Amino acid sequence: MKKILKVFKFGGASLRDAERIRNVGNILKDYVADQLVIVVSAMGKVTDKMEKVVQAHADQTGDASALLEEVKQQHYQLCGELFEGPHEVYDLINDLFVEVEWILEEEPHENYDYMYDQMVSIGELVSSRIVHAYLNTIDLPSQWLDARDVILTDNIFREGWVQWEETEERAERTVKPMLEKNEFIVTQGFIASTSENFTTTLGREGSDYTAAIFSFCLDAESMTIWKDVPGVLTGDPRLFENVTKLDRLSYKEAIEMTYYGAKVIHPKTIKPLQNKNIPLYVKSFIDPTGDGTYISDEVDDTYPPMVAVEQDQALVMISTRDFSFVAEHHISYIFQLIAEFRLQVNMMQNTAISFVLCMNDIDDKVDRFAEKLQDQFKVLIDRELELITVRHYQQPLLETLKEGRMVLLEERIRKTVQMVVKKVPIMKRK
Repeated sequence: MKKILKVFKFGGASLRDAERIRNVGNILKDYVADQLVIVVSAMGKVTDKMEKVVQAHADQTGDASALLEEVKQQHYQLCGELFEGPHEVYDLINDLFVEVEWILEEEPHENYDYMYDQMVSIGELVSSRIVHAYLNTIDLPSQWLDARDVILTDNIFREGWVQWEETEERAERTVKPMLEKNEFIVTQGFIASTSENFTTTLGREGSDYTAAIFSFCLDAESMTIWKDVPGVLTGDPRLFENVTKLDRLSYKEAIEMTYYGAKVIHPKTIKPLQNKNIPLYVKSFIDPTGDGTYISDEVDDTYPPMVAVEQDQALVMISTRDFSFVAEHHISYIFQLIAEFRLQVNMMQNTAISFVLCMNDIDDKVDRFAEKLQDQFKVLIDRELELITVRHYQQPLLETLKEGRMVLLEERIRKTVQMVVKKVPIMKRK
C-alpha cells in the first residue's frame, strides 16, 4: 500500500525547549503510516539572538563571541535534557557553531545581507540536527536533509527568490530517493542556496514558505502548519478580545489576509499550494486533535470581519523639489528603487504633487531608499506607525479600531479597509 506524502512545519514556539520537542515527537507518532517531510524553524527566539550576533560583528562592538556563546549554551543545555550521556549530535552542532566562529574571526563582510545569511541560518541547521537525533532515539526513524541541497534561489541575500525549475529538479533527484526508505525526513525552513553554494534566506519567518516549496515540488497530499493557536483566527488574540477561529478558508482569502499582515501564515506560502490544489491545515501543537483551519479552493467566500495589524510601519512621502506633478517617469524610477531594495510596500497613494508609500520599516532599508531619492525628490518619513487592515468590515468595528489613533492614510476597496494610524493620547479636560 502506497504511503501518503504529507509536509509538516513546526515553528520556533513548538521547539523552544525539551518539553515542546518531546511534544512534537508525540504528535509525529500518530503519523508513522505516512511519508513525512518535516520542516523545522530555529528554536524560539534564536533567530533574534543570532541577528544580534551579526549586528555586533558588523559594528565591531566586541560582544559578538559572547552573544554566540549564549546561543551555543542554550542548545547544549537542550541536548542535555533530551539525550542521556554522550551523543553524536553534540559534535554535529558544534561543527555548525565553529563555522560562525570562523566568520567572527574575519573582518565584517562589506555586504551585510550576505553576512547575515551565512550566520543567522545556523539556527535552523542546529534545531534540525537536534530534532532529527531526538526522533531516532524514540524509534521514529528519520533522515536529515540539508534544504540548501534542494531549494535554489537567485543571488539576493535575505530575500532570495526561488528558482522553481531547478528546485523541482533537485527535489526529484535528492528527496524522492530518500522517501523510498520509508523514514521521516527532517529539514530546515527559511534557508536555501545560490548556484555558487552560498547560503541565502527566504525572508523573515520564511519556514512556512519552505514547507510550501517542498509540498509543491513533491506533489504532497497536504501540508500542515503546527502553531500555538487553534487555527486561523479573526484577529491576533494578543491584540484583540473575542476573536474566533475560522474552520475553513479559501486560498484567495488566505492570500489576502497574509498579504495584509496576518501573522499566522507567511505571505508567500499559499500560492504554490494553490497552483497544485494542495490543501493546507493550520493546527495547534498544544491541542493536536483539534480540527484547526482547513484552507483550499473548495470553500465558500462568506466570512466575519477579520483584522490584521502590521506594526513597525513607515510612511514615506515623496514630492518633487520644484512642486511639479509626480509624473509617470518619476513613479517608474521610484518603483525601480523599490525593487532594488526589495522593499515590501503595503499601501500607496498618488496625488498631483506627492506619492505616499506605507512600507515595512526593517533594518535600514527605508533610510537607504530615501537617501537614494534625495537628489530628485523631497522625502519625509513618519515612523512607528501601524497598518490596520479589516476584511469584510463593519462600520462599528472601524470606529472602535480608530479610538486613540490618528488616521494618516486610509483606503477602501470592496470588502477591505486599510488605515495607516499613529497612536495619540486621548485628550481629557483638566
